[in-house]
Amino acid sequence: MSTSSNSRALIEAALFAALAMVLSFIPDFASWVTPSFGAIPLVFLSLRRGLKYGLVSGFIWGLLHFVLGKVYYLSLSQVVIEYLIAFTVMGLAGLFANRFQKQLKAQQRAKALATAYLASFVACAVRYFFHFVAGFLFWGSYAPKGMSAVWYSLTVNVPAGLATWGIVAICLTVLILSYPRLFEVD
Repeated sequence: MSTSSNSRALIEAALFAALAMVLSFIPDFASWVTPSFGAIPLVFLSLRRGLKYGLVSGFIWGLLHFVLGKVYYLSLSQVVIEYLIAFTVMGLAGLFANRFQKQLKAQQRAKALATAYLASFVACAVRYFFHFVAGFLFWGSYAPKGMSAVWYSLTVNVPAGLATWGIVAICLTVLILSYPRLFEVD
């Protein structure tokens, strides 16, 4: 990749992280079960640009939470897990970018959709695994009386992760079927 192509990809990663942050300001409509709308541009970018730029964009997204004061701080390790690691791993969708790109070029849209669903599921599952871990390690004291910290974290993070994956999958479906060229890199 040339220097100018690398610069364009880094700028794109930063812009998509900013878009993810903007989407993070959509108000919660169902408390903690609200999907993370910022995951949409992160998965899109990861499928378009690959693992490296997806991870960079996710890391920037995590850092933007600090800049904009959207960090809920209990301890340093909790913040590292929930903001730096959990947002960065959304870029794992980029592991599937090469296969996805080949399928789109071959006009195998059904296969491309399946790959995009798998990529987004992996990214969401890993992200919410880290939120789950932080949930029972750090947020367990907020569990209702008589509920274990692990069960509390599961009941919060599994629905939120599935809701996030669902909204990402819906958006990917629309984009892949209607505007597949958006995923092409110049």
